[in-house]
Amino acid sequence: MVSSNKAAIDLAINLKGIRLPAEWEPQAFVQFTFPHKNSDWAYMYDKVVSCFVEIIQTTAWFEPVLVACHSIQEVSALFTEKTLFPITFAETESNDTWARDHGAITVLRDREPVLYDFTFNGWGRKFEASLDNQITGNLFQKVLSSNRLKAFDFVLEGGSIESDGKGTLLTTSECLLSPARNPQMNKDQIDNFLKDVFGLKKILWLDHGYLSGDDTDSHIDTLARLCSPTKIAYVKCDSPSDEHYEVLKDMEKQLMTFTNANNENYELIALPWPENCFDSEGNRLPATYANFLMVNDGVLVPTYDVPQDEEALMTIQRIFPERKVFGINCRPLIDQHGSLHCITMQYHEKVLLNNK
Repeated sequence: MVSSNKAAIDLAINLKGIRLPAEWEPQAFVQFTFPHKNSDWAYMYDKVVSCFVEIIQTTAWFEPVLVACHSIQEVSALFTEKTLFPITFAETESNDTWARDHGAITVLRDREPVLYDFTFNGWGRKFEASLDNQITGNLFQKVLSSNRLKAFDFVLEGGSIESDGKGTLLTTSECLLSPARNPQMNKDQIDNFLKDVFGLKKILWLDHGYLSGDDTDSHIDTLARLCSPTKIAYVKCDSPSDEHYEVLKDMEKQLMTFTNANNENYELIALPWPENCFDSEGNRLPATYANFLMVNDGVLVPTYDVPQDEEALMTIQRIFPERKVFGINCRPLIDQHGSLHCITMQYHEKVLLNNK
């Protein structure tokens, strides 16, 4: 009876024609939301602006870029270097800069793109996010109107999910089951909802893992990343005296038990553990090499000006031998508890950008 029900569910999913693409698939462009002085970046505005400009210009050597910003005139003037692909600017108000979590998530329905606009509530109402929650709607009016948009009351951040494009989703229990996100739903209901809207066959719930200083309730993109349908890169702490050692060891053990929708085991690749980074008040910051971004023909990797940077770049190059791996110093970003992947959102190649 159980297998019969499973077959019926799989058939229903296939008939819906819904697919959540993987990040490694061809992309149309990457979105950023640019910092401004009336945000938490005010105390280090010049440093973070320089970091954003470098990341955006590097991305634009791989594919087009969309920059949501408070002032087109002010922000566009910062980009004086030539790039291979265009940078499009769109004016919109924002609270902060974490496009991964307030940006649209691209889904293919019958092979055509639909932009999902989930509710963003500041990682469980930790921070004001009313303006960020409107960014996708504003961008749709200005530069994305050639696409279909579907809004959801469900709270979901892009950094909390990883897709292999073939029906398997990787996520963390700590984040998706947070009572400050969707308290009206239990795990089974959330599991079924995600399978329905994303056309999934299997959800892998990671029950262990965190980074000190993280505000997201353990987003998966800080801990473990799908790099192919059979490959996962993950953070591994190699210091028994570190507070993360035991919980990340438990995370590793659970990852070893995971299989994809085809019941294939994963090849696990451990990423280096960066030397501790602290803010000016001595608080530990969530530095992680798992927060890399896959772009067309490349991978942008956050570095932190620590000895492990070079090893991280070499490890990720081995994971993606056909792509150019490019390291960018993201030490300013972790001061606000995020990194490179957190400030970006990729859009599938079929998504149209209206350049006016």
